[in-house]
Amino acid sequence: MIDGISLAKAAKRCGGDDTTAFRWRHRFLASLAADKPGALFGIVEGDETFILQSFKGRRSCMPRKARKRGGKSAKRGLSAEQIPVIVARDRHGATTDAVLPRLNRVSITAALGGVVTSANEFCCDGGTAIVAFARKAGIPTHILPMPGKPNPQAPNFHINNVNACHSRLKEWLRRFHGVATKNLSNYLGWRRTLEALGPTVLPDDFIFGAIGFGPYQ
Repeated sequence: MIDGISLAKAAKRCGGDDTTAFRWRHRFLASLAADKPGALFGIVEGDETFILQSFKGRRSCMPRKARKRGGKSAKRGLSAEQIPVIVARDRHGATTDAVLPRLNRVSITAALGGVVTSANEFCCDGGTAIVAFARKAGIPTHILPMPGKPNPQAPNFHINNVNACHSRLKEWLRRFHGVATKNLSNYLGWRRTLEALGPTVLPDDFIFGAIGFGPYQ
C-alpha cells in the first residue's frame, strides 16, 4: 500500500493470488476513502480536475467499445467520458476531495459543505459551479483566472498548491493504467492518506487506517 504497486506485483510479493490482492486492497481502502478532515482552516484552495472514465474489470454490458490499457478519451476536451473530481486543500496540507456525480453547485456543496465555510478565505479559478457554491455559502472568495500568477497586491491568494496536488494525483494514478470509476473514491482516499502521512509513513499507519483510525481521525 505504501509503495503503490500493481495488484500483480502485490500478489507476487505476498505470495497470493491477484484476486486476493484486489480484495484485500479494497478492504484497506474502504475505511480510508471516508477518512477526511472535518474542516479546513485559513486560506483554502479549491479546484476541479478530471479523470478519464473507466470500466476496468467489467467483462460484459459495456456502454462503449473497450479502450487499451489507460487509453484516451474518444473526444477532445471535456465530455461525459471525463469524471469530475473536486479537491480542496488548506495551507497546512489538510485535503478533502470527492468524485462528483455532476459538476454543479449541488454536487460541490455535498462534497465541501461544512468543510469549507465562511471562516475561510477561498481561492478558486472562477468556474461557474465552484463560485456558485462559495457565494451561496457566504464564503469570502478570491477568483484567480490565471493559476500561478497571483495578484501582486495579494500574493497569498493563489491555487498553486491544489493544482500541484492534482498533478501528483494524476502522476501517481498513471501506474495503474486506468482506475475503474466505481473504485475511484477508494484511490482518492489512498492517495490522500499518503499525502497526509508524508514520507515517514509506516505499515502500521495503513493497518490503523483500515480499522478506522486514519490520519484525519
